[in-house]
Amino acid sequence: MKRRSLFGLGAALMALPASATPNGFRVTHFNAAAPNGGRVGSRDVTAAGDGTMWFCGQRNGTLNRLDPRDGSIRVVDLRVHGAERAAPHGVVRGPDGAAWVTEGGQNGIARVDPSDHRVQLWNLPERFANANLNTGVFDDRGTYWFTGQNGMVGRFVPATERMDVWEAPRGRGAYGITKTPQGGIWYVSLAGNHLAQIEDLDTARIRIVEPPTPNQGARRVWSDSQGRLWISEWNSGNVSVHDPRDGSWRQWRLPGERPRAYSVWVDPSDKVWLTDFPANAIVRFDPATETFLSFPSDRPGANVRQMDGIEGEAWGGESGTDRIVRIQYGL
Repeated sequence: MKRRSLFGLGAALMALPASATPNGFRVTHFNAAAPNGGRVGSRDVTAAGDGTMWFCGQRNGTLNRLDPRDGSIRVVDLRVHGAERAAPHGVVRGPDGAAWVTEGGQNGIARVDPSDHRVQLWNLPERFANANLNTGVFDDRGTYWFTGQNGMVGRFVPATERMDVWEAPRGRGAYGITKTPQGGIWYVSLAGNHLAQIEDLDTARIRIVEPPTPNQGARRVWSDSQGRLWISEWNSGNVSVHDPRDGSWRQWRLPGERPRAYSVWVDPSDKVWLTDFPANAIVRFDPATETFLSFPSDRPGANVRQMDGIEGEAWGGESGTDRIVRIQYGL
């Protein structure tokens, strides 16, 4: 396995000016641009477990580790075996503490060791050579499940290095994926406009659940503490929630004339965070009051991708500005 590492620095709405934040919140931006001025494409983020944050550099083929205490960034080149390019999409922290990456450029699953940043890569089978890998999540047994927009769902067992990949039941579009506290694995399809449950983790049998809004463009999904599935709908501009316990659905349209909800993340207090590209903003939704709070970027074209965070902190990657944004809440 090849490792390359560098070190560098780097329904109701309350609308806020880009320079203002309400009481109890603090917005901080971290520069993630490459030292040579090249584009990084900072996108999906996740906590590393030690106060630092991992984020994907989709444009320059890197996984990056930001230390918010001093703004320093450790850059890990994901290319292995002489590969010409890498293009990471999603990153999660595994049960082993490592960063696990859907690495679309090399069409494989990458693991980055948290201590020495060594990169390992497992490629998909040849028949899925152009999977357009998207997002991954671990189940309670330590198996890594992942999606590919070109119409596939897969799993990887780290202990045995076994990889299985299947065609998604409705073809193209498999996108965001999540795990519920009850151990369920669910994903959404952007092109297929549906929610799906991997109903049997042994056989990978998939059950389709139809949302009430036609052609809504389900992009990302995240579970709250009760196991309800929150979905960002790109085409409709809605945030919706499905409760598997009773089969119910509810939906709310994001504020603004033409919202497009890209990502969704549910924080530990069950507040729902979304990103809206046309509004150039991160939006926080409170299900208890059914109100939105908007945090516009101070730069145009921020395009915040998949958010994540820890207690008291919501994080996202501004893919359009090569920055990482942190919103501290409950201050």
